[in-house]
Amino acid sequence: MNRIVISGGPGAGKTTLIEALGKRGYAISEEVSRQLIRQQVQLQSNLVPWKNLEGFAQLALEAMIKDFKNNDAEVTFFDRGIPDIMAYLEVGGFSVSKDFSMAAQQYRYQTQVLMTPPWLEIYVNDEERWQSFQEAQELYKAIAKVYHSCGYQLLELPKCSVNERVTFVTSLTPGVLSREAFPSH
Repeated sequence: MNRIVISGGPGAGKTTLIEALGKRGYAISEEVSRQLIRQQVQLQSNLVPWKNLEGFAQLALEAMIKDFKNNDAEVTFFDRGIPDIMAYLEVGGFSVSKDFSMAAQQYRYQTQVLMTPPWLEIYVNDEERWQSFQEAQELYKAIAKVYHSCGYQLLELPKCSVNERVTFVTSLTPGVLSREAFPSH
């Protein structure tokens, strides 16, 4: 099973790319955080990142572990992975508990993570994305740092159309991704 993470800062085209890969028949895992935010807002809960980041992160961790275990297709593209939660906590000024570190080591994705770089021209805010573009850039750096510290190689996707990104990603053979295939950071 190849669990391939597509990550990066908010508003860089991850979700759009994941949805396009799903339309092409690939197994995908939608972003857990967005699902949880919608759910918690509907419940009028305080477990949303802008009110209780630590509580929200714990919900996200549980959901991501469940999602990881339930995705056993030969190839699955994940919209974010467990290390993303750790980066969000760090940027929010919270310490990362050993539960998160242990989960990041136990539930391993494909060694190379596809990163969508900050891209001002496509960045928009919505109901689940409240960060400024500058904050999105800071999150990108923190996410890259955490993935790197967890032993992943970061492969940056080019800034191009969704169809070009899909073609680029699908032209790679899972398990054969290499640094030479992408400019890296």
